[in-house]
Amino acid sequence: MTNKAIAEMLGQRLKALRLRQNISQQSLAQHTLLSMNTVKAAEAGKVKLTTFIALLRELNALDQLDHLLPEVTMSPLQIVERQGRQRQKVGRRKVQGDR
Repeated sequence: MTNKAIAEMLGQRLKALRLRQNISQQSLAQHTLLSMNTVKAAEAGKVKLTTFIALLRELNALDQLDHLLPEVTMSPLQIVERQGRQRQKVGRRKVQGDR
C-alpha cells in the first residue's frame, strides 16, 4: 500500500467517524477553528499531522492514536537484562592526534 493510499484511507476513516457522530463538515471546521477546505482536505487524506490530531481531538477520538502507533515498552526481562549494563556517562571520543 502506498503512502498516498494510506493517507486517503485515514481521511475516509476520519469522514466516517464524523458522519457516525452526525457532525457536519462546517460544524467541525467551526469547532476546530479550521476552514471547510481544510476539513475536506483532511477527509481526502491531504492534511498535516497536527491538523489531523486537532480533528481527532474534536471528534473525541484522540485515543485512537494509541491503536495506530502504540507506545513501545520494554518487557520485564529486557529491563532486568539492561540493569546491569546501564550507561553512567558518555564515553570520550578519540580524535586523531589524541594519544
